[in-house]
Parts: sequence; C-alpha cells; structure tokens
Amino acid sequence: QVQLVESGGGSVQAGGSLRLSCAASGYTYSSYIGWFRQAPGKEREGVAAMDSDGSTSYADSVKGRFTISKDNAKNTLYLQMNSLKPEDTAMYYCAADRIGWFLLPRYNDWGEGTQVTVSS
Repeated sequence: QVQLVESGGGSVQAGGSLRLSCAASGYTYSSYIGWFRQAPGKEREGVAAMDSDGSTSYADSVKGRFTISKDNAKNTLYLQMNSLKPEDTAMYYCAADRIGWFLLPRYNDWGEGTQVTVSS
C-alpha cells in the first residue's frame, strides 16, 4: 500500500516561490502521480500530473509557473511553484495510482495535504 506525506507548504507573498515535497512509501517508479489542490468551498482540482513514462500535464492556470518532478532514488515527488498568486491559495495534495488519471481526482492513494497561502 502506498503512503504519501506532503511537506513544504507555508505562507508566501504574491510572486514568491515554494517547493512542495511528497515522501512516498510503497510507491513504484511505474506509478502515475499527481498534485491537486482544494480551496475552501471549491472542488478539488488537478494541478499537475506525471505519467509513468515521465510525460507531464498541467492545469492551464499553472502552466509556465508550476513544475512536477520526481526523484525515484529518494521516493519523493515534488511540485515547484513559482510566481505564486493569491488564487493559488489552497490545500495541496499529492496522489498516486497504477492507472493514469492525469488531472482527474480519481487516484487511489492520497496524502493528507499541505497548506499553501499566498498573500497579495
């Protein structure tokens, strides 16, 4: 069973950067991974995803600003977030599955989340 633990969230001013990490156990390099976020009163939305072959997809709202990556040797997933905006404020979750759900929130395994707050 895959266990995922996010870290790296925090408070930052608009224009700043954060790098989220997701420590994974039971995760294999062949899994599909994704980062999602959920703001209060809103549905969970896909932010970035990576296929088992390393190809990536991003929500239009974060293209050019966010980058998803993984380090198989460290069993860690990352989300580099640059040029942050107040509308990026949300709880961020990492997710993994053996099926490629891309940006759909249908992954089997989820972390508990890490809060990102961007002030103007």
